[in-house]
Amino acid sequence: MRFGLNGATTGKADLLLDIRVAAEAGYQFLEIRDTKLEGYLQEGRTIRDLVRSFEEAGVRPLSINALERSTLGTPAEQEATLARLRTLCGWAESLDCPYVVAVPSPLEAPMARQEIVSRTAEALRRMAGVAEEYGIKVGFEFLGFSTCSVNTLELAEEAVDRAGDPSVGLVIDAFHFYVGGSSWNALEALDPRKVFIVHLDDAEDLPRDLLTDAHRVLPGDGVIPLRELVGRLEARGYRGPYSIELFRPEYWEWDPLDLAVKARERMEQLLAVTA
Repeated sequence: MRFGLNGATTGKADLLLDIRVAAEAGYQFLEIRDTKLEGYLQEGRTIRDLVRSFEEAGVRPLSINALERSTLGTPAEQEATLARLRTLCGWAESLDCPYVVAVPSPLEAPMARQEIVSRTAEALRRMAGVAEEYGIKVGFEFLGFSTCSVNTLELAEEAVDRAGDPSVGLVIDAFHFYVGGSSWNALEALDPRKVFIVHLDDAEDLPRDLLTDAHRVLPGDGVIPLRELVGRLEARGYRGPYSIELFRPEYWEWDPLDLAVKARERMEQLLAVTA
């Protein structure tokens, strides 16, 4: 089994509930939202307590999400980003969690493609230098929105290649792949070893430029060609984890276990079709 539950899917649920739900719904992995982990620690619990909770549940932490606005910024902002990364990597190391997920900065002003790639690659190299101190890898997740500096698989892969460090790889989110108009050709040419995690989610039938995270829906309830996406990844040799990541406020009112079970069943159906 290769399925993970991302804490964004359960929304209001706290970290301990996420762990229990992941276990009871039959997931192998949990992607930890950094805000939920902070809330857990602020209640007086420790990382050692959390390790014990994961072990008792039989669920493995897969990633800590997310290092926001990670690629552009002033020198002071870049230093703050690296300081935050050190915190996330310290948690990840203690939890035996292999990845920290980083997302690109928004574009504050127009910028040429090559400058975006160059600055993003340099930021990724700096992040890799920090992550390697802890034995952690950075999963770089492009965001498909037009306001994001890196919004396609093509741009993200070019930046990762330019960074040239095996501690940095890709997180491919189906929603962002679709919203940003990433090409099938880029997926066909992709080295699967560069892909650390794949996020599965679907989207309402709206113009792509109007879609927001709140328009995500369960796989199979939307218009994203998920069977083709998963099929092409598997054909390329991808054998890593698939994680369900839904930010839909409507779902946060559901029973978290019911939602997690339904999401796992949908992911199983996708993988069964492509097997």
